[in-house]
Amino acid sequence: MTRSDPVVGQVTRGTTNTNRLRRVDRWIARHPVLRRTPDPLVVDLGYGASGVTAFELEARLRRARPDVEVLGLEIDPARVARARAQLEQVRDGSGVFAADARVSFARGGFEVPVPGDRRPAVIRAFNVLRQYDEQDVRAAWERMASRLRPDGMLVEGTCDELGRVSTWIEVGPDAAPRSLTVSLRLAELDSPAIAAERLPKVLIHRNVDGERVHDVISALDREWTRAVAASSFGPVQRWRATLEALVAAGWPIGSRSRWRLGEFTVPWQAVAPR
Repeated sequence: MTRSDPVVGQVTRGTTNTNRLRRVDRWIARHPVLRRTPDPLVVDLGYGASGVTAFELEARLRRARPDVEVLGLEIDPARVARARAQLEQVRDGSGVFAADARVSFARGGFEVPVPGDRRPAVIRAFNVLRQYDEQDVRAAWERMASRLRPDGMLVEGTCDELGRVSTWIEVGPDAAPRSLTVSLRLAELDSPAIAAERLPKVLIHRNVDGERVHDVISALDREWTRAVAASSFGPVQRWRATLEALVAAGWPIGSRSRWRLGEFTVPWQAVAPR
């Protein structure tokens, strides 16, 4: 990428809250793609009105990869300038982030410009495509995925304002989706069907009869209701009972290691639009 390349995309609303993306950050931190890559460059694409999500991402990932680098990209030049001013404060030792945080900011969109034409191991694009039309999603995936390392991944998803309800899709360098993850704050959770309100753009309009993602969410909500007796042992036990019932029914729920966090992952084939 060169300075003459056009910036691709639209300016997002820019909503940014501290800790909003903690769920997906911790998921990325444990992912083999980050842990095994020889060049742990991670892009926070569309970080919004503040650079805080990029600083938080670096702080969480460096526990797994001390050599991680995070590049925040935004289309709006004013947001880039604001984030760089925040970075100067961090370098001076102000605030809660490490003064030596490997974070930088630049102007860019789906074309993912990186100095030296390096290829990111991870691109996180959260709450960006939600503002686009569904038919625009695949082209955006293809543009971003084309910039990845051969062993990299795109993490595209959305969440509520406080980060209590999150969903994301893992997309490979070939722009093919691999999985859907749902991550919920279990305390005071009335129904896991609330995830339907925050599905990624490619799925949010598919939560209707006859679509696979609707089948998954309906089964999840049904088993949550049936597991009410387990709630006397706490919401985590009720969640575990819910997912155990789904597994017993043949649903391809992923690793149990993150169930206690209110998460589950299913392969893309289980939710792909019909």
